[in-house]
Amino acid sequence: MMKKIFTILFIFLFINFGFSQNGKILSKKIIDISKTPIWNSVSQNNELRSNFKYLNKLNFYLITYKSDNLKVSGVVIEPKKEGKYPVVIFNGGYNRVPMKSTIRKTIMSVSKLASAGYVVIGSSYREKDEFGGAKINDLLNLITTVKNIEKADSNCIGMFGWSRGGMTTYLALQKSKKIKTAIIGNTAVDLFETIKFRPEMETEVFTECIPNYWKNKETELKKRSAIYWADELDKNSSVLIICGTNDKKVNPQQSERIAEKLKKINYNFEFKKFETNHFFHQKTTELNELVIKWFDKNLK
Repeated sequence: MMKKIFTILFIFLFINFGFSQNGKILSKKIIDISKTPIWNSVSQNNELRSNFKYLNKLNFYLITYKSDNLKVSGVVIEPKKEGKYPVVIFNGGYNRVPMKSTIRKTIMSVSKLASAGYVVIGSSYREKDEFGGAKINDLLNLITTVKNIEKADSNCIGMFGWSRGGMTTYLALQKSKKIKTAIIGNTAVDLFETIKFRPEMETEVFTECIPNYWKNKETELKKRSAIYWADELDKNSSVLIICGTNDKKVNPQQSERIAEKLKKINYNFEFKKFETNHFFHQKTTELNELVIKWFDKNLK
């Protein structure tokens, strides 16, 4: 009997100790972007192009951190200049991509923001992809991770989510009170509508990345669809919704719908539309300016 009690106690302590380590940085190493495929996109004659000179002002790091007893990789971008900077957690819009792709997408998407005086951090998430499922913990645990980053002001955290990453950002605003403001771009807020707009999302993503999908389809889709629980978003936060009116991957009407919903419940938000596609082609300069302006106003 005593042996059984000690076994249960050991398991309890082991599990609790493991989860108490959530967010802890296990390793951190600098990324030399000149040694990565990114370099070809930002350089000419082995020197940064003029429009990418701002990258010289930044340090890039690959980290591993603890999340639900798992070892998860992430990317940190911070100004080289000493100081304490507000934090933006970046949630990219990609499914089942390798770490190298996460590094590239994060650096190319938010380095301009970091150069404006922010510590930006993003996760590559756990190996088993769960679309809007347990992987949300890998994101939320970054809130603890930033406490271990010297230049990060862990009391001043924002979030920036694009496409699928926007869905994750809505989930974070539902589950956490630590996010002061967020930007969400070209994001689905009703996955039932997503299936109608792009049926392949159900057959190629949802069925493979949502556990027990066919058994619990309605419940699981609603869990991931902010339109059904917008009133549960942290009311002390604020949101900028960005929409490309020519988006072929996410129906632009979804952004319209969530904007209408947030207006009805008097949520603090703004809604901006641009005549461009899902990736904001030919609008990246305007997008960067808008993102920096929003966080300067609502986070700094």
